[in-house]
Amino acid sequence: MQEEVGEDLLSLRLSIGGVYHFDQPTKKRKRIDDPNDKNLMLLLQTRDRMTQLSCNRHGMADEKGLQLVRLLLLCATAVDRNDRSSAADLLRQLYRNVSLSGSPIQRVTAYFTDGLMASFMSKNSSFYSSIMADPSPAEEFSAFTSFCLASPYYQFAHFTANQAIFEAFEEDEKWNSGCLHVIDFDVSYGLQWPSLIQSLSDKATNEKPINLLITGFGKSMEELKDTEKRLSSFASGFRNLFFKFEGRLRGGKGQGEIQVQKNSTVAVNLVFYLHSLKSYSDICTTLTQINELNPSVVTLVEKEGSRGNPNSFLSRFMESLQYFAAMFDSLDDCLPARNKERLRIEKNHLGTEIRHAVKDEEEKGCRYERLETWKAVMERYRFEGVRMSSRSVSQAKLLLKITSHSSAMDDHGTGTGFRIFERDEGNALSLGWQDTHLITATAWRRSS
Repeated sequence: MQEEVGEDLLSLRLSIGGVYHFDQPTKKRKRIDDPNDKNLMLLLQTRDRMTQLSCNRHGMADEKGLQLVRLLLLCATAVDRNDRSSAADLLRQLYRNVSLSGSPIQRVTAYFTDGLMASFMSKNSSFYSSIMADPSPAEEFSAFTSFCLASPYYQFAHFTANQAIFEAFEEDEKWNSGCLHVIDFDVSYGLQWPSLIQSLSDKATNEKPINLLITGFGKSMEELKDTEKRLSSFASGFRNLFFKFEGRLRGGKGQGEIQVQKNSTVAVNLVFYLHSLKSYSDICTTLTQINELNPSVVTLVEKEGSRGNPNSFLSRFMESLQYFAAMFDSLDDCLPARNKERLRIEKNHLGTEIRHAVKDEEEKGCRYERLETWKAVMERYRFEGVRMSSRSVSQAKLLLKITSHSSAMDDHGTGTGFRIFERDEGNALSLGWQDTHLITATAWRRSS
């Protein structure tokens, strides 16, 4: 089995992207569903010991890290081939060598191991429910906000999109009467918008106030009400800005009946949204709808990725491993070792993403594309790219100087840690970790 995985995979650098293709036939796996299964019981006992480990195991050498990668790839191969005996043995070895509070490679491997474990178990098993249990809404919100504050990851996405929206509003000032209507297809707690509210207020005067309407789509009415309360409270501190929030359920009837505010700059926000749609048909429908709204700008931010071979579990598994290893590596730059907040972020945000990405590999949604793919999709639906302004680039580089800790940053936003990449002849801006592109921001308008 080791020869079949290939020695070339052992040279994988976890923080540097690369695409590997594994052409394996799709098959239905046999699930572990017997609570008396000895292999299962041994696995769970080993996993319990892993979750109780303290922070004593850290700072693994590269060779040890590659050994963990090797075990993980062998295990993924066994799971994909429905080799139950080999998978159980490899899972035990992994749980003996990973830790939720160890080095970045130990931590990221622990969550991928859980995902493989869950993908090999029956969904009706209580053990499956224990491993795949989602955080509570409060835990999820706390992890998300902590990640937003600790890392430039979401801040880059929000600030770059907001800058493009602000500049489109400025371009329309001759006719928009100080009115801006933002349509956010995934408002996600609304944490993107305080910085835009602040920027608009800085521009407005008491004699010429600005009107801001945000139509935000969310996954629950409770979350939308909390978002409205949070944003309205923040906006109430600015007397030269009139703010209104309209919350709507994602996928509800209201999503297809958006009425834009007349005589206003219309901005559509697609930050981490298009990848979540389950089919290309859904993406086409969404972009057609957006085009009919005649927006002044469409902001698009997505994680960098590549489908590679979309029918190969192992190809997608390798891509996810490379991406999240870079994410865990970068989080070490943002938060000190043995930091409890970092553990919560990894457990209730990144770890949840990993487990579901591995477990739900049979589903076709929630995968990521490269910049070139999204560019082709947008152009196909009559959008043209807008060059990212010098202010956007300067703002992004300043953000890294403020938020990066151990990275050796220079005046150009480059270094050994977080980096800013100007791409597509200035029409795209990417946040990277070392040489890996993590997320890419672009702005679009209707083609003439």
